[in-house]
Amino acid sequence: MGDLWLLLSNAIATYAHALFSRFSVELIALEQTDAAFRLGVAAVCGFLVGIEREHASKPAGVRTNVMICVGSALFTLASILAFKNFGEGTDPTRIAAQVVSGVGFLGAGVILKTGFHIVGMTTAATIWLVSAIGVSIGLGFPLLGLFSAVASAITLYVLGKFEFTRWLPHPRVHNAPGNRQKKSETD
Repeated sequence: MGDLWLLLSNAIATYAHALFSRFSVELIALEQTDAAFRLGVAAVCGFLVGIEREHASKPAGVRTNVMICVGSALFTLASILAFKNFGEGTDPTRIAAQVVSGVGFLGAGVILKTGFHIVGMTTAATIWLVSAIGVSIGLGFPLLGLFSAVASAITLYVLGKFEFTRWLPHPRVHNAPGNRQKKSETD
């Protein structure tokens, strides 16, 4: 009975090893296809937002937004794959968390203050948003990323047509020392 059990367990182990080695190649190919699909969706999403920024003649255009979105998705994918390969002791959210702070430095670099005007806030926010879209796609939510990209591109385009600063006076600009109206002697 012991010999039969040993023979049976060896046969099962051999069959399982052959089956696993056959399908592990297909599993790796499937993971790579899924990763390529996610990166492709990230490129499309970055392009959608970037084309609006390019149309508005802003410094961060198509290339920048595509690179940020694809880079964020790639860092997220690398984090997930590292967790799958190395298992315990690794945290798949650590790299994605560092993407947020790294992109914050990129956004800070495009904000400029000249006199009473601050420019680049929308560009910085767009960089941050595109990075978040890339992370969500890298995590496996391509429809969420695509919806976010379309919604943000439409929002940027529509609200870009209405510059609220043209309609609403800013108190600091109108009360600045050079813009104050002189009081008449009768006041």
